Amino acid sequence: METTQVNGTVKTEETVSWKKSLLLGLQHLLAMDVYVVPFIVALAVGFSASQSTILIQSTFIAAGIATIIQSGLLMKMPVAQGASFIPIGAIAGITLAHGGGMEGWGAAMGASFVCAVILTLIGFTGLFHKFIDSFVPSIVGGTIIFCVGLSLMPAAVNDNIYSSAVGSIGQNIFLAVFAGAVMIGCSILGSHSPKGGRVFRVASVIIALFAGSILAGFMGMLDLTPVTEAKWFSMPQFIFKDFTFTFDFSAIVTMLIIYLVLMSETIGTWLAVSNVTKTPLNKDYLNRGVIGEGLGCMAAALLGTTPVTGYSSNAGIITITGVASRRVFIAAGGLFVVFGLSGKLSAIISSIPSSVIGGVFALICGVIAMSGFQVLKQKQIGQKEIYVISIPILLVIALTFLPADYLSTLPIMIQYLFGSPIAIASLTAIILNKVLPED
Repeated sequence: METTQVNGTVKTEETVSWKKSLLLGLQHLLAMDVYVVPFIVALAVGFSASQSTILIQSTFIAAGIATIIQSGLLMKMPVAQGASFIPIGAIAGITLAHGGGMEGWGAAMGASFVCAVILTLIGFTGLFHKFIDSFVPSIVGGTIIFCVGLSLMPAAVNDNIYSSAVGSIGQNIFLAVFAGAVMIGCSILGSHSPKGGRVFRVASVIIALFAGSILAGFMGMLDLTPVTEAKWFSMPQFIFKDFTFTFDFSAIVTMLIIYLVLMSETIGTWLAVSNVTKTPLNKDYLNRGVIGEGLGCMAAALLGTTPVTGYSSNAGIITITGVASRRVFIAAGGLFVVFGLSGKLSAIISSIPSSVIGGVFALICGVIAMSGFQVLKQKQIGQKEIYVISIPILLVIALTFLPADYLSTLPIMIQYLFGSPIAIASLTAIILNKVLPED
């Protein structure tokens, strides 16, 4: 693979010391909110507190294994894997439809495992790159990247800041602005002081999260009680030890639909990473990426947790820090596994105030969106291109703010699709680019 200079700092294949890689990997881990998905799923299916904790641990370990598989072994690009929000409704629905508890969970995990195997086999056929080459030219790719950043912004602002369960809206906004300002300040300091200040730019995310958490502590908005109560070491759940796969045809069909939507989301992440690292997505990367995605989801199912996918936020962190080394992501995967085996370390992550994470995450979303804009501005924009770009953006906004009570009245398959604005935007951009005439 050709080494690529990213913002003048660290190349994709450049070797970074393991000590620095662990520090840099930690900020990728902290910015990913991986614990949120298993927490929501556990509430939806009625898991006990202990079951919820174990599910979170399993998710951390699955994310770590999948990240190491993608970044270190198969796709070999700086891609971090984490639990996807897309399968939440399907996983909860299958579990409850099969009696709930670990028996119902076994049906959901069995369906997820079968679909992960199918996805892996698709990767081995070597045909996936032909789909990308034919249907995702630069105009579509740039639109998808822009929509990825745009679709994440409402969650960063509304879910993490405005709807935070801790503190008033004013306090949360103040914390978010403070954390964002610290990150920007560190980036500026690093850019204007290339030698002495480089560490501030490289570690800008973790410095912002740490500073925001300290301020939250002084404001009485940092609760470390779960950290003191958690155990240092505890085992996650495993197939055959805590649950057993059961296979149901309707559940498998449901999860196949979810995996199709999941791949639409994943393509957006790969395009974003490809753009910020200036690494073309050739057929080898794409086909290995599909295999890695399938193997990562298989590992997740064996650990009894939801499917994993590439996180777009990490592409924004690469742009901000200028560090694209794969070793950093391999280190992040290792840290995920370590944190997954320690309830206390997992509790530390979940104790960071959501408003602090939201302030950093919102800026990262903006960086991702501008990355897509940079791709689009290199394309001659005619009347056809205006529609290819504008309609997916409109759909992202419309679906993001679609009322939940209305969404729940729609057919289940439509709910799955509409639950992922980026998937709908991606499919729309692909279709419009194919059906609209050039003139």
